[in-house]
Amino acid sequence: MDKSIFRTDLFSGKRALITGGGTGIGLRTAKEFVATGGHAIIAGRREELLEKAVKELGNASYVVLNIREEDSVKNCFSQIVDQGGVDFLVNNAGGQFPCPADQMSIKGWKAVIDTNLTGTFMMCQEAFNTCFKGKGGKIVNVIANIWNGFPLLAHTGAARAGVDNLTKSLAVEWGPHGVSINSVAPGVIDSSGLDTYDEHYQKVVRSMAKNNQSGRLGTEGEVAASILFLLSPAAQYITGTTLRVDGGEPLYHPFHPPKQHDKLPAELI
Repeated sequence: MDKSIFRTDLFSGKRALITGGGTGIGLRTAKEFVATGGHAIIAGRREELLEKAVKELGNASYVVLNIREEDSVKNCFSQIVDQGGVDFLVNNAGGQFPCPADQMSIKGWKAVIDTNLTGTFMMCQEAFNTCFKGKGGKIVNVIANIWNGFPLLAHTGAARAGVDNLTKSLAVEWGPHGVSINSVAPGVIDSSGLDTYDEHYQKVVRSMAKNNQSGRLGTEGEVAASILFLLSPAAQYITGTTLRVDGGEPLYHPFHPPKQHDKLPAELI
């Protein structure tokens, strides 16, 4: 990333905790935040990835964190409070695996729910109680394109839909404390996260570009820019909503399928 599309001092003096910040959308969000003057605290389970990312980022630090474990979440915020707290929380960490619903084990189901839904809730709750209560702050939850169901990923579809509703509930409860909370729902993104799936799954995902109105896959930078917008003063009157970053994919209709075109942006972010 050479430069951000945002003003270089937009987040000067601000601190953001970004989970899943060692790779993919989380790392790109951290890069954007640092490029706009902020200090990024990236969190994840693999310390070697976090160390590498911090060296690349510059104005950043890291915390080893497993969002599925309550003690790990509490320890994360204990460290952060000792360092001065944070102004923003980006709940980007998550995980899932493709599996037909009739073959899914309860253990596998619970693992994804614990990560994507319960983990997000624990992060929000601890951020509010330690950093935002009575002081204000902003939270952005990263979910997914859940609007037409999530076949073969029923566990994460249910979890992400839960976070969509959680976002609305917390916006109401915590609004009087000056806390705004929104979600970003990426569509099919050309992300490094695709590498964790087998070749067939990757091929299917990449073929989905023809099903959206933009005629291409989204980029990590486009999702990161949407997250930064919701953290910025430009979004100070926005809370409890979900911003879809999906190229219009849910608008697909078999009677009027998207037409392939070459009207692409001159430069992708």
